[in-house]
Amino acid sequence: MTFTSALKRNRPGTKASEFCNWPEVPFEEMDSTLAVQQYIQQLIRKDPSNIDTILTLPDNQDQAAWKYEQLRQFCMELNGLAVLLQKQCFPSTCNQMTSTEQWIFLCAAHKTPQECSAIDYTRHTLDGAACLLNSNKYFPSRVTIKESSEGKLGSVCRRVYRIFSHAYFHHRGLYEEFEGKTSLCKRFSTFVLRNNLMTPDTLLVPMEVTQKGDATVADTGESEI
Repeated sequence: MTFTSALKRNRPGTKASEFCNWPEVPFEEMDSTLAVQQYIQQLIRKDPSNIDTILTLPDNQDQAAWKYEQLRQFCMELNGLAVLLQKQCFPSTCNQMTSTEQWIFLCAAHKTPQECSAIDYTRHTLDGAACLLNSNKYFPSRVTIKESSEGKLGSVCRRVYRIFSHAYFHHRGLYEEFEGKTSLCKRFSTFVLRNNLMTPDTLLVPMEVTQKGDATVADTGESEI
């Protein structure tokens, strides 16, 4: 069986521990418009803590499309953190989207940005990011990305990052449980700094990769698009 003919399918009855247990395929042998997504997911399955390898741009790969696919993957994985947060992040206890006590983030999913409970902000932000990143108007291709559309990635990054920071400051146990398995926040922080999508002073979670301690950031209240 060649790499390109390997069947990538989780058959009925497959155990969760055996999901996606098919042979690895070199990136240059992936012949599909979804090759970049498949390659990134393959690297994550192999070792989610190997951040440098996961974020390294393959040879001859369009950089804008690479950033786009990485951000799509981050948003998909962040749904796992959102599910965990539902165990203890309730509108009655987290009635505003905050990280530190100094800033309240407004939700841009409404006609006029307004306050939402933290869990609703999380849902709205991930839904909004999914709608934008799957928009045929802004991202009609998975191979090349228009320059005008590439400029929208930074806005998505700033908003979804607040999910990490809220979890870290208000639900530390859940955050550490999730981060210990995925290294997602560290990978995301490394990604946005490498690609100038966020600045170090806007990364609130204290981590070596950000070279920041207790930072603060103000919300701009900007619209989603």
